[in-house]
Amino acid sequence: MNLGTLFSGPDMATILMPEWILLLGIVAMILVPNLGNATFRLPIPGTSIRIPYLIGGKRFSVTGDPRVPAAIAAFTLFASFITALLSQILDSGVGMAEACVTMNGLVQDCTSDGTHILRVDAFSRLMEMIFTGALLLALIANWDRLPATPHHRIPLKPEEDEIKETRRLFRLLNNRRQVDFALLVLMVALGMCTVALSTNLFILFVGLELASMASYVLIAFNKETQAGPEAGVKYFIVGSVASAIGLYGISMLYIWNGDLAIYGSGGLAAKWAAEGPNGLATIGLGMMLVAFGFKVSAVPFHFAAPDAYSGASGPVAGVLATASKAMGFVALMRVLIGITLADDGSDWTILIGAIAAITMTWGNIAALGSRNPKRMLAYSSVAHAGYILAGIAAIGALGPGDGSQLIATAIMFHLAVLVTFKLGAFLVIALLECEGRGYELEHYHGLARRDPLIAISMLIFMLALAGVPPLAGFLSKLMMVSGIISSTVGDVSGSSLSEAMGSLSWVFWLAILIFINSAISLFYYLRICVVMFYDEPDRNLRLSRAPMLRIAIMLCTMGAVVFGFGVLADVLASAAADAATALFS
Repeated sequence: MNLGTLFSGPDMATILMPEWILLLGIVAMILVPNLGNATFRLPIPGTSIRIPYLIGGKRFSVTGDPRVPAAIAAFTLFASFITALLSQILDSGVGMAEACVTMNGLVQDCTSDGTHILRVDAFSRLMEMIFTGALLLALIANWDRLPATPHHRIPLKPEEDEIKETRRLFRLLNNRRQVDFALLVLMVALGMCTVALSTNLFILFVGLELASMASYVLIAFNKETQAGPEAGVKYFIVGSVASAIGLYGISMLYIWNGDLAIYGSGGLAAKWAAEGPNGLATIGLGMMLVAFGFKVSAVPFHFAAPDAYSGASGPVAGVLATASKAMGFVALMRVLIGITLADDGSDWTILIGAIAAITMTWGNIAALGSRNPKRMLAYSSVAHAGYILAGIAAIGALGPGDGSQLIATAIMFHLAVLVTFKLGAFLVIALLECEGRGYELEHYHGLARRDPLIAISMLIFMLALAGVPPLAGFLSKLMMVSGIISSTVGDVSGSSLSEAMGSLSWVFWLAILIFINSAISLFYYLRICVVMFYDEPDRNLRLSRAPMLRIAIMLCTMGAVVFGFGVLADVLASAAADAATALFS
């Protein structure tokens, strides 16, 4: 495939429109903030004619406004989100329901033979909307974390008073780094969307690393704090090692098959089904699972996640817990379901099931002893990774069928609604971070008296994370557990209890373990709710105004409620079902 293939016609531009919008946004982010009155003098003796070339010099008042980069990035993400949504609603004009990009150009029929590298369908479009939606909310929330104070000098001298020192640190953010932050967010979005579209392991790895490298910088973005740089460096080192192992596994699969395409006549899935894997392919797949296990924070590859979440700002930590985790699961499903799924199940399912059981249990137990809400939510994110891994293990054990499709639908639905209540919880923490707090449980004492609306939003987020009806978190867990149980429990009428229990698949016990761990998680979720509503506040000041951050929190609150029941829940569940169908097709 050459560069000209990407410009081969209007149809190619149409199906890749969300990605083109992101690319144009990145270009605009580089050019617009640097527009100024720069000129150069013509090298003609005796003349002083100067020609403007606009890039450089004193910036114009409009382009020099520190709020411009965030506005460009927000518009870009919103346009990409809307385009991805419309491409699955409209038959023509904006996008198409399904198409594939091969080495030779666009193919309308994805079932045709050929080396597919990108695939646009309901699955990839839903994932793109999850990624861009989460990043858009985080960008809006960060609008008040990087305010503009052009008429104030940057305080460089440390203060002995804790409150003054906190204010000084936040004022250090009031500089030209708004461009850097917004540009990194768009790079993360482009990498994630590439992962969603890719059906070639090399393209998938490139998108994964593009998003990951930008994420490492975002974690350490608050370099004035002590925790930020340490968290970023630690996450970068561990992530780089995991990526190197995954890349080595990809090279082994290439040696085995001679092609890194997942689908097609010469793809990995076709050879896996026809010949079965040898030792080289099995080891390569195992190495890739190491890389993807780090991305989804599965045990034992989770140990850098709590430090990264606690060191990053609230909005960035929320992106790590939602969009970044969803990206890892997209890669995991492309490989495990796309390549290795067979009619009689796959050998990797026992391993994934064991990892899922350990991950969800360890995540909840570790969260019980944490008094740092950020670290608690980080371990909660580990537990949620275990829930989703249990669903993937069930799909592998059951093989293709209605039961597997129902479980895949539940996974898609859970990844979508997780953006509302998990990201929303981190945004509430970000609101407390505006006053230099939020990293201790004591900072939430009496929050309902300081700011009742924010406390109610946090209550909704905690209950949704615990899976309490009728919120969105309950519906997603119910769909997954019911799918596992209905697919593993057959007709046991007339059987004795011992016979009925003996006939159950091992996957059934993963559903029971999800129930048990959800009950355990209630304790640490409700602990935050109790201190917010029943303890005395340590200060009577209302939380920071931060209007854009509050708008993002309210949007997440509404999403956690309306996606739990009603029309919008049905619409999202239908979109998740279409995505699951596209994944198995």
